[in-house]
Amino acid sequence: MQLATVAHPAGTSAAVLDGQTWRALPAPDLSAYLAAGPPASALAAAGPALPGAVPVLPLPAPRKVICCGLNYAEHIRETGRELPTHPTLFTKFADSLAGPEADLVLPPGLQVDWEAELAVVVGATLRRADRSTALAGIAGYTVANDISVRDWQYRTLEWFQGKAWDAATPVGPVVVTPEEVDPAAGLEVICRVNGEQVQRDNTRTLVFDPADLLAYISTFTVLRPGDLVLTGTPGGIGAARQPPRFLADGDLVETEIPGIGRLCNTVRFTN
Repeated sequence: MQLATVAHPAGTSAAVLDGQTWRALPAPDLSAYLAAGPPASALAAAGPALPGAVPVLPLPAPRKVICCGLNYAEHIRETGRELPTHPTLFTKFADSLAGPEADLVLPPGLQVDWEAELAVVVGATLRRADRSTALAGIAGYTVANDISVRDWQYRTLEWFQGKAWDAATPVGPVVVTPEEVDPAAGLEVICRVNGEQVQRDNTRTLVFDPADLLAYISTFTVLRPGDLVLTGTPGGIGAARQPPRFLADGDLVETEIPGIGRLCNTVRFTN
């Protein structure tokens, strides 16, 4: 099942895909719908069709956005580190997020890099959850790109200031529920810049899978429906290349996970 926040002529709505048609759910967006405690079947709660509906940022108001770094073995090796025994975590804010086709507008002169990621959408309140409870508490999966400002990220040992730039982390276009996609079975995570493939790996190689991450995080902070957890990026980032390669004004960044969808975002440098 595919869930989304869609824009349509009358505004925005949470929606579920019924065949080829988006049908309204009883909330203005998917964040509000999940926070209200959705029924077991979104299709059962679906209302009228929404002609002209287009998916936008699916989760505009998560309470928490938590990200895992260094979670694919190849990416860990390219940074010169050992495999971690615990997840490396950092946070973003809701206003760090951007829509699936939004321009990513940043000041000129920054070292901006790509990081394709699988993102997990929390569907239940999780507090000190074990692995099986965490797995059952997943509402679905979506696509994200943890666009990173490397020169700010590496100013200190803490990454936060390079990771939480406003409207610079695209997410979407839809949330696919767990009965349709399974990261343990393997999902390809792909990034292209101006059509050139720069990243490709499979979620089978994650060091900490989605259930591991949700269980670990819920040990110290409660997770609630609509929260978002980014699971880390594969190898192939620009900063690790020789010489390093960063995004330029006008570059098109495509982030794709077959079975979920694709983001298409253009970088714009402007004051």
